[in-house]
Amino acid sequence: MAEALSAGGTAAEIVNADAMQLYRGMDVGTAKLPPSGRRGIPHHLLDVLEVTDDAAVAWYQGAARRAIGEVHARGADAVLVGGSGLYVSSVLYDFRFPPRDAAVRAALEAELDAVGPAALFARLRDADPATAQRIDPRNGRRIVRALEVLAQGAATHGAVLPDEPEAWHPDIRVIGVRVERAELVPRLDARVQRMWRAGLLDEVRALRERGLERGTTAPRAIGYAQALAQLRGERTEAEAVAETQALTRRYARRQVSWFARYSDVRWTAPGADAAVLADWDG
Repeated sequence: MAEALSAGGTAAEIVNADAMQLYRGMDVGTAKLPPSGRRGIPHHLLDVLEVTDDAAVAWYQGAARRAIGEVHARGADAVLVGGSGLYVSSVLYDFRFPPRDAAVRAALEAELDAVGPAALFARLRDADPATAQRIDPRNGRRIVRALEVLAQGAATHGAVLPDEPEAWHPDIRVIGVRVERAELVPRLDARVQRMWRAGLLDEVRALRERGLERGTTAPRAIGYAQALAQLRGERTEAEAVAETQALTRRYARRQVSWFARYSDVRWTAPGADAAVLADWDG
C-alpha cells in the first residue's frame, strides 16, 4: 500500500498499531518485520518500549496521533497497520479515556496477585455488568483497569467503540483484509509452530534477562506467556504450543467481531491490487 501510494505521487509511511510490536526485543512472537524487510519505507512506533513498561491504549493514542501528524507535516500519507482493535479504534475515532490513579492501581494489582482474577472479576461483574461482559475473566490487567476507573467515581469504564463513532481525521480510509475461517485457522496454527521453530524460546530467555517477568503487559502476550511457562517447567513444549494456538484462534475471533462493527471498511482479500486500493476515494 505504501509503495502504491508513493508510486502515485504521494510518499507514505507506516505507523504500527500492534500493541506487542511496540516492545523492543519482542520480534519472533509478534512477526515483527525486520529493518531489512521494510523496503526503505519509514516505520514508526516499533521498538519504543522496554518489556518492563506498561503499554496503555491511552498512551498509544497520543503517540500514534503525534506520529501521524509528523508524517503529514512531511507531506506524506500515514498508513496505520495493525491488529490490536482497541488501539486502531483509539486513533481513528474520537475515543476519550478515563483518568488513571497509580495508588489505586497498585493496590488492585497487589490484590490480583494475592487472590487471582476470578475474585476481582466477580466484583467487577457486580459493579459494572456491561464492562464485565466485554472482558475475558482471566485477563487480570483489564479487570484491574476497569476497577481502577470505577474506584474514581465513574459509572462505567466507557472506553469502547461508540455506537456512532466520529472520525478523528477527515481523510480516513479503512481497508480490511478478510480471510475465510477454513483457511485462516490452519494458517494461525502453522504460524505458532513457526514461532517455536524460529527461536521464540531463545528470544524469551533473553527477554527474561531484561526483566520480562516484571512487566505488566509484555509477559501476558500470547505466545510469550506460554513460552515463559515452558521455561519455568510448567508446560511441555507441546502444551505451550497448543495453548498458544487456542488463544491465537480466540483472539482472531475477537478481531473479526471488533472490525466487523466498522461501517466504513472496504473489505478485500489477501493479495489484492494495492494500487487499486491506494486510488480508492472511499
